[in-house]
This record gives sequence, structure tokens and C-alpha cells, in this order.
Amino acid sequence: MKKSLGAKTLAMPTPVWIVGSYGEKDTPNIMTIAWGGICNSVPPCVAISLQKVRSTYANILRRKAFTVNIPSTRYAVEADFVGITSGRDTDKFPATGLTPVKSDRVEAPYVEEFPLVLECKVLETVDLGTHVQFIGEILNVLADKSVLGETDEPLIEKVAPFVFNPGDRSYHAIGHTIGPAFSIGLNLLKRGRPESI
Repeated sequence: MKKSLGAKTLAMPTPVWIVGSYGEKDTPNIMTIAWGGICNSVPPCVAISLQKVRSTYANILRRKAFTVNIPSTRYAVEADFVGITSGRDTDKFPATGLTPVKSDRVEAPYVEEFPLVLECKVLETVDLGTHVQFIGEILNVLADKSVLGETDEPLIEKVAPFVFNPGDRSYHAIGHTIGPAFSIGLNLLKRGRPESI
């Protein structure tokens, strides 16, 4: 029997994404978010949700653009830092030693050291209450060559992203592969379930 935990933000895991934006004086800024995900296929879109008090919120409204930077586990300390400090008080790039790069596609910076970047223009904003959701069209994806496989798709084990558990507020590395998507479920048609899963 399951126990009711009430209405809480306990979907797990959530991503650890670093959102890049420009401040009023063209100062590059980054912040960590966990409320985000892919939300459309054609055009390819991503949704991120921010509180209105965040400087990144005002930055995105002003420029109608942002980047989503996916850090590898080796940058967990930096990712945490840019989520617990404000761009109003701290110039986060010098503080972390990370390198801002001006996007060629949108008015937003990205992080050179992070292996995967989505360059997005704002299509729509939705006021949800405590948060505003920005729906951004993905105009381009940038990936370090070192994380690409034979078909030029990013390999998760090379990107080495990590996730956030909102329940106990902890970060977790992503584990081993359990099987191919859109395929392992076919075993149920054969009335069997592989023991390796």
C-alpha cells in the first residue's frame, strides 16, 4: 500500500541545468535550475521554470533568449555555486573560473567547459504562480567533439550529466545502461522479462 505524501514537487529525478543569460550591462550570467525538460518535437523546444525574483528571469524577458548548459559531474561544485548565489551580488563566471562564450545564434552566453549546450529563443511565457515557465525553441545544439559517438550524437556516458533529487536535495550521477529504448518493452509481447533489467 502506498502512503500519501501530499502535493509536492517530488518528481524524480530532475535535471541539473545551467541557464545562461545577459544582464542589463551585457554581463554574462548563469544560474542552476531543476525545473525543466523537453516539451515539443517540431519545432524542438525546451521549457524552463524560474521564480520572478531571479535576475535570470528579468534577463530572459529582456533578451528573449537563453542557453541551457549541461554540466558534467566534474563541475558539480560550480553548478551548485551558481544556483545558490545571485547574479545581482556575484559575477559568477570569475567566481567559478568558468568561461563565458557569446552565442552566435541567440543573445545569451554559454559555458565553454560544459559539454552540451542548447541555444534557445523564447517562444512563449506562462505565469504559473511562484514560477514563470519559458518555452524556448532550440535553434542549435553545441557539443564538445569528445562526447560524440560514431553518428555524431552525444553519448550520455561521455557527457556525464547529473541529476537532482528534490526529495532529499541531493545530486546523483547517472548509472549504467539498462537497455535500448523503444525496444526492451517488446519483450512483453513475447511474454518474457529479461532478468538483467
